[in-house]
Amino acid sequence: MFPGAAAARSDADYALVGAPLDASTSFEPGARFGPRRVRHYAEAFDDYDHHTDQRFSSLAVYDHGDVGPTADTAEYLTFLRGALSDFRQEGALPMLVGGEHTVTVAGVRAVDPDVFVCLDAHLDLRESYAGDPLSHATVTRHALDAADRAVVLGARTGSEAEWDRASESDVTVVDPADVSDWEPSFDADDSVYLSVDIDAFDPGYAPGTGTMEPFGLAPREGRRVVREVAPATDGFDVVEVNDGDDGQSAVLAAKLLRAFVYEHAASR
Repeated sequence: MFPGAAAARSDADYALVGAPLDASTSFEPGARFGPRRVRHYAEAFDDYDHHTDQRFSSLAVYDHGDVGPTADTAEYLTFLRGALSDFRQEGALPMLVGGEHTVTVAGVRAVDPDVFVCLDAHLDLRESYAGDPLSHATVTRHALDAADRAVVLGARTGSEAEWDRASESDVTVVDPADVSDWEPSFDADDSVYLSVDIDAFDPGYAPGTGTMEPFGLAPREGRRVVREVAPATDGFDVVEVNDGDDGQSAVLAAKLLRAFVYEHAASR
């Protein structure tokens, strides 16, 4: 159980689901261990948040445990989407902990947002990668099947075709150097899905991830984005944590998840 996630399902305002998919990881595997590590490295956190004057254990967070993958990724995403949709119908905001970034596809399909906001080193706008249309490198393209537009914060690499796609009007890419100045601009009734790929952060801060990319974000920059986007958000995930470090990536992911809950709850 994620520390402080003490609510029963029937009382939940937030529903956390581990999604340990590790099917299309193309470089350093281990994303299947992400949910376990994120829960573990959250154990040392204080319950109280001085920024919002709230206790995490009082915010009706329910930990559903892991929904383990099947051999067929498409089948798994359909099942995962159903589980997340059930939580939405019950009045709880779904929060995924990955697992590779592909699990975000299930989250976006469950929420059906107007805007997809993602912290990511990669554009993830490929139609397929290594012949796989459900690769972790296709997530933003899939998100745009549901969302009207996508904002990718911290992207610093992609194929030529991806950069061409990113130049279209429904995609905004914010360079890592400009993230500290970025301000969200949503309509009052916009539904937002927020995805945090831990590789958005510089490998010096988050080395435990599948595809590291230098010159990334600092933790404070990512925390500010999470806090500012949280009030408009109807679904959240943090993904791509693996077991390739001494806990730096997992502890950052866990802290960002808590920051999201604190800020979202404070805005209710």
